[in-house]
Amino acid sequence: MYYYTNNMKKLLFVCLFVLAASALVYAFPSKENTQSVSEGFRVIEDHAGRRVVLPKDVKRIAVTGIYPLPSVLAVFFNSADKIVSMNTPSLSAARAGLLGELYPEILTVSDKAVGPGGAVINAEELSSLDPDVVFYSTTAEGESIVNAGLPAVAVSVNKWDYNVIETLRHWLELLGEIFPSDADKVRKFCEFSTEAYELVQSRVADIPESERARVFVLFQYASNDIKTSGARFFGDWWCRAVGAVNVAHEIDLENAVSVNLEQVYVWDPDVILITNFTPLQPFDFFGSSSAGATLGSETEKPVKMQDWSGIKAVREGRVYKMPLGMYRSYTPGVDAPVTLLYLAREIYPSLFSDIDVSLYAKRYYKEIFGIELSDSQVSRIFAPLSAAADGMK
Repeated sequence: MYYYTNNMKKLLFVCLFVLAASALVYAFPSKENTQSVSEGFRVIEDHAGRRVVLPKDVKRIAVTGIYPLPSVLAVFFNSADKIVSMNTPSLSAARAGLLGELYPEILTVSDKAVGPGGAVINAEELSSLDPDVVFYSTTAEGESIVNAGLPAVAVSVNKWDYNVIETLRHWLELLGEIFPSDADKVRKFCEFSTEAYELVQSRVADIPESERARVFVLFQYASNDIKTSGARFFGDWWCRAVGAVNVAHEIDLENAVSVNLEQVYVWDPDVILITNFTPLQPFDFFGSSSAGATLGSETEKPVKMQDWSGIKAVREGRVYKMPLGMYRSYTPGVDAPVTLLYLAREIYPSLFSDIDVSLYAKRYYKEIFGIELSDSQVSRIFAPLSAAADGMK
């Protein structure tokens, strides 16, 4: 089978494409055989370097293991109609944030085909949804999808060193290749994100190292299990992006890492940032009465609170919840430029006192995505619900 002539190769690909029209057969052609792609298909290169054949008219999209991507897709299309499958944590964020309000159709999307993190794929369930493309993030996911005979496109979350804005730019560029008619949104996003990033850098560049805010990022919290971001996770990038210091930078491990409260006391951070991967709110940390209390009871995983009252950030009332607009803003997502300005203003209020983040959010969503946000919707971005953590491990 490895000795086909060029004509035989072409014939094989034509046959595959005929089958794809009815059975969604994927292919990863070599560069020299790209010319055999028929009129109704296009070849794209995914983040794993694979060349993938997809229909030009992709109508049904499944997502496994990339929690923020359904929100990016919905805003990119200004509709969630194309999405047929996503993870449970993606669905819970949509319910708790603005995504489900702006695009209520996303609340009916199936979450039955993928387990936590996308690591467990129900291939039969996924195939029954008849997707034209399945976006995935890990090798194990990709193998399961390919083995099910589905068109698999790799989307990376760490290829760009956890740079949130750069990662999102590459996600949007990939979508722009698959959906060329919407590619102008990529250019507009790059303009907005560059503008926000350069503004922040211009104001924090001259802060002496000794005066930079020291930040602890609380990624998840389950009683005695405290998870944060070391040097190789999104939290470290957020700290550096706003001119702050991640107190856990010394931990050179990838993804979320566990620490104990004693270590947090040793670090004694100036600021605590709480992600939406935990139900905890800033008020949960204030006052000795919160120690030992069961918090987040309205969510599926209540937390037994420890005593954080002696930590500088808590003593001085500098504990902030990260925004949630379309998705949990800790990760790459369309809220990134808004989150950048919000964090900069909260961490260095005197340097950013002239920045009205609410007005910026309205302008950003209107000019790029054509979304008109009300005052109450903008307020909700900066006061996210604890229920946004539902579905997390």
